[in-house]
Amino acid sequence: MITLYDDAVARGFEPFATSRPLGEMRAGAPLIRERWELLLGMGCGGFVSAPHLDGFAEYDAPAFVGGQALAAGTWLVNTRALPFLDGPAIAVSPSAMVLTIAGRVAARRLDAETRDEGVLAALADGSHVLTHDRALPDGTGDAAEALDVDGVWLDEIWDLIGTLHPLLTRDLPALAARWPVTTLHAGSGSPVTILGAHPVYVEAGTTIEPMSVFDTSGGPILLRRGAQVQAFTRIMGPCYIGCDSVVTADRIAGSAIGDMCRVHGELSTSILVGHSNKGHDGFVGHSVLGRWVNLGAGTITSNLKNTYGTVALWTPDGVRDTGLQFLGTMFGDHVKTGIGLRLTTGCVLGTGANVFDGMPPKAVAPFSWGAAPYEPFAVTKFVQTAERMMARRGVPLSERSHEWWTSVHAMSGTDGRWPRP
Repeated sequence: MITLYDDAVARGFEPFATSRPLGEMRAGAPLIRERWELLLGMGCGGFVSAPHLDGFAEYDAPAFVGGQALAAGTWLVNTRALPFLDGPAIAVSPSAMVLTIAGRVAARRLDAETRDEGVLAALADGSHVLTHDRALPDGTGDAAEALDVDGVWLDEIWDLIGTLHPLLTRDLPALAARWPVTTLHAGSGSPVTILGAHPVYVEAGTTIEPMSVFDTSGGPILLRRGAQVQAFTRIMGPCYIGCDSVVTADRIAGSAIGDMCRVHGELSTSILVGHSNKGHDGFVGHSVLGRWVNLGAGTITSNLKNTYGTVALWTPDGVRDTGLQFLGTMFGDHVKTGIGLRLTTGCVLGTGANVFDGMPPKAVAPFSWGAAPYEPFAVTKFVQTAERMMARRGVPLSERSHEWWTSVHAMSGTDGRWPRP
C-alpha cells in the first residue's frame, strides 16, 4: 500500500495547498497519486499533509492519515517526486526498500511498523526527510537497497509548468500502452486532419467532429473515453484530454486537461486538474487551474512580460523570480473570474476567490470577493456557489465536505502570509 507524504516544501505550494494535498494535483497527464499507483502497481491508502486537510474528500482520493502509525511494507512516497512512466514496468525486488530520482530519495518502503513518536511527529509537521537509512527506532541499521528510476522533481510550484512538456511527451505513449486505445496516424483514413509523425490515441466513446485538426508535430495526443472534440478545433501535441471533457473552436496546445472540463478559446501549455470551465473566448497560457474553476467570458492571462524577462511569482516566502520566461496564472480550487478579466504575468488567485475587477494584483488571498480592495467571500455564499456549480456536473457537496470547507474558510482568514487590504 502507498502513503503519500507532503513535506514542508509541498505544503507551501500555494494557492493549491490551501485546499488539496499535492498528490491530488495533476502533473503531466495523470494526478501525482495516479502516477505512483501506476508505477508501483498498487493502491494508495492515505496521505500525510497539513492538519487543515483532514476532511479532504474527492472521488477516489485516499483519506488523511496524519500522524498515525504506518504499517510494515508501506511505501512512503514524497509527492514532489514525479517518476516517468515510459520505462520498463518496475518489478520492485523484495529487497529494494528505496526508490530514488536524480539521486534523491523519492519513496521508502517501511520494513517495520512506524510507531516512533519522533518520526510520526516529523511526518505530521512536514519536517521528515526520506533517506536511504532503515531508520530503526534505536538508530541502528544499514542503508537500504535502492533502485533509481527516471523522473523529475517539483522543487517549486511553477515546476508544474516547467515539467509539463517532457512529462506529457513521455506519459502519453506509456498510458496508451496500458489502456485500450485506437491509434490514429496521418493518412490512416481518419475523417479528421492529422499532421505530424506522432500518433493520436483515442479511447472508445470519444467523439471527434469533422473539420478538427490534430497537429502531432510536437508530440502525441491522447483522448480519454467520453471526450469530445468539436469542429474547428486544432489540438497540438503533446496534449491530454480527460474523460468527458469538451474542447471546441480554437487552438489547444501542449496542455493536460482533466476530467469533465469545458474548454473554448485558446489554451496553451496549461494544466486543468478537472471539472473546470473555460467556456468562452480568451487566451489562457502557462497556467494551472485547480478543480471547479470557472473563467468568465474574455478572461485573459498574460504569460510573457513586455520586457521578455523572467517572471516573478508570489509565494508564501515572498515574491520570487521563477526563472521562467513564460508563466501565466495559478488558479486555486473554486476560483471564479468575471467577464473581461485581465490577469497579469505571474498571478496567483487563492482558493475560493471570486474576482471581477479589471486587472487584479499579483496575488489575491483565498475567499476574496469583488474588486480590489477585496471583501471576504462569505462562507455561506461560497458554499452555495460551490454546490450549484458541482450540481451542474452531477456531483453533490456532502455535509462532511460542507463542514470541511467551512473550516478551511475560517483557517484561511487567519493566514497572514497573503496580502490583504
